[in-house]
Amino acid sequence: MKNILVSGGAGFIGSHLCTRLINEGHHVICLDNLFTGAEANIEHLKDNPLFEFVNHDVEFPYHTEDLDEIYNLACPASPIHYQYDAIKTIKTSVLGAINMLGLAKKTNAKILQASTSEIYGDPVVHPQVESYWGNVNPIGPRSCYDEGKRCAETLFMDYHRQNNIRIKIIRIFNTYGSRMLPNDGRVVSNFVVQALKNSDITIYGTGDQTRSFQYVDDLIEGMVRMMNTEDEFIGPVNLGNPNEFSILELAEKVIQLTGSKSKLVFKPLPHDDPKQRQPDITLAKEKLNWQPTIELEDGLRRIVEYFREYRYID
Repeated sequence: MKNILVSGGAGFIGSHLCTRLINEGHHVICLDNLFTGAEANIEHLKDNPLFEFVNHDVEFPYHTEDLDEIYNLACPASPIHYQYDAIKTIKTSVLGAINMLGLAKKTNAKILQASTSEIYGDPVVHPQVESYWGNVNPIGPRSCYDEGKRCAETLFMDYHRQNNIRIKIIRIFNTYGSRMLPNDGRVVSNFVVQALKNSDITIYGTGDQTRSFQYVDDLIEGMVRMMNTEDEFIGPVNLGNPNEFSILELAEKVIQLTGSKSKLVFKPLPHDDPKQRQPDITLAKEKLNWQPTIELEDGLRRIVEYFREYRYID
């Protein structure tokens, strides 16, 4: 049994990770300030003696003893939430990384950084490989998230080089699944909720821009495998589904699966919104023996059922 801390553990992805780690018999400290996380996401774990929830903001140091691993997930991840308080977003990424790395140094824990495909910006290399440095606007409305995550990767590398901290870095591509917030502004949840309400489905731009969507279960498998690699392998590693779809194709699939009467409406593309997003997962296949197993149509069925059953759709 390991003692594992998950920052952002009450969030969409974090709660799935906590569940996986508890099911494997580990003791888990879930750290979350509930800014975008929710206690409902971890309600099923609260009576488990292996689980501990701590309401804490990673902008401030956290002290505990005897940790084996840290997963650093704390940060708003959807544009609506990370642009709501841009300064807090970048503080969460940068100060959160410093505080979690300091904790890893103190406890000699191995630590994984949940980075993002957004570090590639609006890419001019396609598909995106880990060696690509990205095309990011450092002063735009998305910069608080993009540059915050880029800085966090820098901090992880420097703590590794200077202090011999055992680190892992993953770059997460578009992920969806149960426990997403219905109003989080991410395209899959937006489309599903709008379709279930028979509301207009909002498409920004022409809809020709592309994304690659992975189901959360696949991501969690990749995260755990990455943490369990030998210390010499630190990444970064892309974790995403390389099957690429246009936003229009996604909307059409959602309408078909829900039987919705929704119409498509088009609005201007947000500033700095990437036009293409597709991971090259060659490294993940080679080093983690990992690739996604849940394709888009199957995953969409699951999240449609989730929003029908567990989220109030008026």
